[in-house]
Amino acid sequence: MSDQEPAISNPDDFYTDAQRKLQAENGHDKLALAVVGAIVRDELEDYHIDYIQSRDYFFLSTVTADGEPTVSYKGGPVGFVKHLGDNTLLFPNYDGNGMWLSMGNIDAASKVGMLFMDFETPWRIRVQGDAKISTNPDLMAHFPGCNMVAQVKVTRVFQNCARMIHKHKRVEEKSIYVPDADGKQPYPAWKRIEPLQPFLHPDDQGKAEKAGGLISEEEYMGKVMDGSS
Repeated sequence: MSDQEPAISNPDDFYTDAQRKLQAENGHDKLALAVVGAIVRDELEDYHIDYIQSRDYFFLSTVTADGEPTVSYKGGPVGFVKHLGDNTLLFPNYDGNGMWLSMGNIDAASKVGMLFMDFETPWRIRVQGDAKISTNPDLMAHFPGCNMVAQVKVTRVFQNCARMIHKHKRVEEKSIYVPDADGKQPYPAWKRIEPLQPFLHPDDQGKAEKAGGLISEEEYMGKVMDGSS
């Protein structure tokens, strides 16, 4: 590690004071700095890009303007996170529950974290960056069925140790809710919950009956538990 030239412009600035304090107290200050030089990059490298564009899901961390964090799961077709060049990633936002937590956070406080996982190999890559939302039709055209996109200017990227990742086998090639080439997807079961009907988006009003009829909250939870939601 020590023979490598660090591929990060300011390795001394990677850690916060609180992180450095704990590193020093636990005898890890030298190791922590060596690890930065070994794995952390300012720029996406080819193997980062190839891996990221082979994924069909990732975990997204965002914060509110007040610093309150949240983490969400983002899924789509393979390659739904695209490299635009210029150290920038692009991913879509699809129809959701109307809360707009992630996109609202990005709009208010651009800092994001992205965790790309492979539970079968296993391995993972972490991305940190500054994001912004967009409804640019040329960008949205990459993702049929999306309602907006997020552009992430990458500031840090690194591959993490995989030894604590529990290996899992995929049981389904992809979610049935991933929009097709025309942007169409099945009507989700949660939008059939009877008490929610008056509050659905106008575009969803009246569709529950055609999608199998209204269901109770208990019936929906049953579908969640048996995997049929």
